[in-house]
Amino acid sequence: MKKIAIYGKGGIGKSTTVSNVAAALTKLGYKVFQIGCDPKADSTINHNGGKRIATVLDVMRNGGGDDENDFVFHSPSGVWCVEAGGPLPGTGCAGRGIITAFEKLNDLEVFEKHNPDFVLYDVLGDVVCGGFAMPIRGGYADELYIVTSGEMMSLYAANNIAEAVKNQGKVGYAKVKGLIVNKKNIENEDEIVKKAAAEMGVDIAFTLPRCKTVQEAEDMHKTVVEAFPDSDMSKLYIKLAEKIANG
Repeated sequence: MKKIAIYGKGGIGKSTTVSNVAAALTKLGYKVFQIGCDPKADSTINHNGGKRIATVLDVMRNGGGDDENDFVFHSPSGVWCVEAGGPLPGTGCAGRGIITAFEKLNDLEVFEKHNPDFVLYDVLGDVVCGGFAMPIRGGYADELYIVTSGEMMSLYAANNIAEAVKNQGKVGYAKVKGLIVNKKNIENEDEIVKKAAAEMGVDIAFTLPRCKTVQEAEDMHKTVVEAFPDSDMSKLYIKLAEKIANG
């Protein structure tokens, strides 16, 4: 089982990237869990026809949590989906919610029972503190990828994430494998990202072009891999999935 954390600034296309990689890995014959680590709980929505699934924290707030079937869902696309969820607005720390959800998954030995080939953590990377740093420490994830573009704020967030790992440097922390560039077609974007990656000391693992096929698939509440399997964009997601699988 390989556990991979994928971070990125909100709105950068991180969940889209994670969902398509999960779908691609599934298409390649792997058993995949996708864990949404954002209080919006919308990471897995395109695996489930646009519907939100019950979150771990919602189930626990309602007195449940002893049965994994209350919050572990096998989607029509074949990906196993979990959403950590978050606290009610104004009542708690979203990071602490991620910690609570992870503890519940451990208590129920979900991964031991299902024995997935890959676990993908989709993590909001605007703030790397407390629970939001949980997937990259304590053995939860083996590897870390950061989704970014050439935009200043996405690179700022990427640098913070890379620094969080570098500054800790402890056994059990995830290893940074590189940047996944989700292009926004800004001027000189390739050069900007290349320079920033060099300053961070991080490789560029993969580059995804801006493509209208992605939005067309999301309008259908599906991943590109599911909605347009023969498209060039689907082939790129499969290539990225193969790189992650063999990296």
